[in-house]
Amino acid sequence: MRHRPDRRPVGDPLPPPRPLSRRPDPSLTKAVDVTAHTTPPTAAPARPASAGPPRARRAAATASVWYLRAMALLNVLAVLSVPLRDRVHEYNEGEHFTPYLLTAGLVSAVLALWLAIAMRRRKRAAWIFNVVLAALTLAGMALFLLVPDQELDFRGHWVNWASAALTALFLMALLVGRKEFTSKGDRSNPRTALAALAGGLVLSGALGIGLVQATGSGTGAVLSDRLGYVLARFVTLDPTERAARLVQVPGWVDGTLNVTAALLFLSVLYVAFRSPRGRVMLSEDDETRLRTLLDRHGERDSLGYFALRRDKAAIFSPSGKAAVTYRVVGGVSLASGDPIGDPEAWPGAIDAWLAEAREHAWVPAVMGASEEAGVIYGRHGLSALELGDEAIVEVADFTLEGRAMRGVRQAHNRVRRAGYSVRVRRHEDIPEPEMARLVADADRWRDGATERGFSMALGRLGAPDDGRCVMVECHDTHGDLRALLSFVPWGTKGLSLDLMRRDRDSDNGLMEFMVIELLRQADEVGLARVSLNFAMFRSVFERGDRLGAGPVLRLWRATLGFCSRWWQIESLYRANAKYRPIWEPRFILFHKSSELPRIAVASGRAEGFVTTPGLPALFRRRSRACS
Repeated sequence: MRHRPDRRPVGDPLPPPRPLSRRPDPSLTKAVDVTAHTTPPTAAPARPASAGPPRARRAAATASVWYLRAMALLNVLAVLSVPLRDRVHEYNEGEHFTPYLLTAGLVSAVLALWLAIAMRRRKRAAWIFNVVLAALTLAGMALFLLVPDQELDFRGHWVNWASAALTALFLMALLVGRKEFTSKGDRSNPRTALAALAGGLVLSGALGIGLVQATGSGTGAVLSDRLGYVLARFVTLDPTERAARLVQVPGWVDGTLNVTAALLFLSVLYVAFRSPRGRVMLSEDDETRLRTLLDRHGERDSLGYFALRRDKAAIFSPSGKAAVTYRVVGGVSLASGDPIGDPEAWPGAIDAWLAEAREHAWVPAVMGASEEAGVIYGRHGLSALELGDEAIVEVADFTLEGRAMRGVRQAHNRVRRAGYSVRVRRHEDIPEPEMARLVADADRWRDGATERGFSMALGRLGAPDDGRCVMVECHDTHGDLRALLSFVPWGTKGLSLDLMRRDRDSDNGLMEFMVIELLRQADEVGLARVSLNFAMFRSVFERGDRLGAGPVLRLWRATLGFCSRWWQIESLYRANAKYRPIWEPRFILFHKSSELPRIAVASGRAEGFVTTPGLPALFRRRSRACS
């Protein structure tokens, strides 16, 4: 059974904070998957966490990324600085040439920056793109430098030799660091990128020709000249002397064409280097294996049953004794709760999950991990940030007596006097037609069209496989259903809140009445403990209201209070605190703090709090389900 902090009533002085790196449970001191070194021959052996690549290869890969960042910066500076832009254009149009990707254009800046991001994530497609383009660029430079030209003397300018040397060094760094770029992309990326490029060029070219035709002036310009002018503006802001003589347009047209090209290239680069979406559902075999692990080790984590969400994927340790369940959202491999199964096999499952994330350039993150799991994840390089607290009520310790419970006791008595009654049943004991009516009422009472929840919600109600779940129904004096709660199993003697719905026209206090009645009828379902709602940033609300709270804490408290108008952050904390529960901390785990904004957006999307606009069909990928 998982470690529990001492019972602490709300409002009592806080104990000293417990660091996540404290000595873990003795059962975890030797948490090593004993089969980690006996992987079947068909599986590729995982690289040990401590074994890094050779220093030279790693340095070469890093140098190539910094080269692209430098080119992006120089291109941006050239776009903003007229003298620098003129100098670059003078070099490129005369007897000089500049290093790879230095063109003083916004498109080149976007391209270099995007390639730097993709290369930093070790994407193989970005490496191939750079090798091919840099090799072609270097071959062209070598041709100019080694083959004499009667009109232009390319060999007589040191800038050309320096540009060729820089390009050659960049290409050499790519080749030396080749084995570092192992992250796979989606198989549909190349053809989708080509389709996006072709379609975008047609649309943006037509737009550019229309603008040039409507606003341009000049002598002797034909359609091919206008098209050439538009294509040239896609690369740089300033036209050549010949183009300026034939086509003359206002400056805003040149800027529009350049920005349009940058947006086009962003779209093409997005579909060319995006990561695979990942599996979106559990297979029947995965679900069976997870249920077996939950039967053996379900007591450890109150969120364990939520691993059975069918929009998650599961990856198992080599021994099959543990698993990590996750979902890929926006390039983030988002796991939730603790690994399922034997803690001694957790490291094997975590290694497999992290290896898959590296293979596909996904950002690994964990939502709602316990302190126990956070220690194990920390040994694999993940950092922890406290996300909030889970409210847990021990049935044996719960009482309505005492002044602190006066408000809850009065609310319970008021609802009971109004004639409401509560019925507690296992899902498997509810007839199918009656369950269908309960599901219909739950859908009707849902706040909004989106079903929210990911890490602490099952995402379905009434499924035949979830017969051990518990339904709490509240009926009024006429026998009409006015509210319901659904709980998932937490081992054999615990429940974890999954769904909470009520008729908006019903009396206040129904939820408190139902929770208390469930605790009173605990013997009927063999109940010893109940996990209620998760209170995000609970410590901020509790400490921010105290005398002597500092200005930073008070400001953070006020900010969360303002956000609670839409996301019920504070109300969830208040609703749970009235039961005087045990607060179990939950953590978000991540590799780099710079990835936290991306992880926050991904978790918001997974939980249903953040919605993204639909993409055109060209940019959407077909979901890959488990076989």
